[in-house]
Amino acid sequence: MYIQPSSTLKKAHIVGVLEHICQALELTESQQRLAQERYEAVGNWLASSSDPLLRGLTIYPQGSVPLGTTVKPLARQEHDVDLVGWNGALPVTTQPSALKKAIGDRLRQSGHYKDILEEKPRCWRINYANEFHLDITPSISNPSCGAGGELVPDKPLKCWKPSNPKGYRAWFEKKASMEPTYRVMKSLGSGDMRANVEPFPTQAPLKGVLRRTIQLAKRHRDVHFAKTDPSLAPISIIITTLAAKSYAYCVSSFVFDTELDLVESIIRFMPLFVDHGHLNGKPQWYVWNETTQGENFAEKWNREPKLAGAFRAWQARALSDIQEMIGLAGLDTLNKSLAASFGEAPVAKAMGSLTSAVSEVRSAGGLTIRPTVGLAAGAGTVVRTNTFFGAK
Repeated sequence: MYIQPSSTLKKAHIVGVLEHICQALELTESQQRLAQERYEAVGNWLASSSDPLLRGLTIYPQGSVPLGTTVKPLARQEHDVDLVGWNGALPVTTQPSALKKAIGDRLRQSGHYKDILEEKPRCWRINYANEFHLDITPSISNPSCGAGGELVPDKPLKCWKPSNPKGYRAWFEKKASMEPTYRVMKSLGSGDMRANVEPFPTQAPLKGVLRRTIQLAKRHRDVHFAKTDPSLAPISIIITTLAAKSYAYCVSSFVFDTELDLVESIIRFMPLFVDHGHLNGKPQWYVWNETTQGENFAEKWNREPKLAGAFRAWQARALSDIQEMIGLAGLDTLNKSLAASFGEAPVAKAMGSLTSAVSEVRSAGGLTIRPTVGLAAGAGTVVRTNTFFGAK
């Protein structure tokens, strides 16, 4: 199959912008180090308590930080950092409310946390103004889960419910490590290749297509529902799970021209992995956590069916917006489309980073014409290259 170089280069250009948008949305290295220092300090403080409920308590991160899919919230500066306060020595007869109270009481005993502590329904939040907040959710071991699962409180704190943050991370890493296959250009010297075509340089860190697609999807969700009703927005674990399953399906089933085509396909096939049925005549939806039995990330959809419709409408819009970007002509038009989808601030920052990087390379005399930057290149159908999204 012959790939038009102009179309392929255009997609590579868009991929480069999307990469920089993702970088603008995530925790910086210094923020990550600071968050780690602070959650380790919290963990040491809790574990040093004389309260029997807290002896042996371990704090570890869950969610977007260890998965590498953090996205700065739309309406505030603070990042969310989710932590688990796990005590594997406690029996299942321990009341969720008792462990949660013990954690809160201990945190209040510290002058560092007392004034920045906020109670949430299932967790405790430590607010570091204009930086991030740490959410600490209590958990105990789940003896019924052979995969090392845990139990976390339900929202009313009346009972434990199954979860498996560490198992989920291992499951996700396995999906993300799968290698996509890209077609090669059959002609790199066609008349479409002009001498004024300049590449956008690759930036580190490079996280792989799955993680970047999740970041883009989460940000698109935030922008989309800010214009309608934020309470209808699909939660991040649903987007992450469906994207990971879709990614595994896509890379196992198809060959792609570019990374942008893979991004589009991941979003396109996400709804395939929402299981649905009926119970007592009412529709039911399931997005299962495959690492423990009984955790349905979409359980709220079954109480509020409009959430399922909102997800489907958002997914269709996200797919349409990606497809529209591919067909746009002109940088100004593309920038407007990107800003409408992901917000003006990260797009402006991304474009500024790209412009500065190209200028630096040009000033150093190192700018060369490389029509395959950001693409699979070579003389076969299975090619792994160091691209904007990076080989993962």
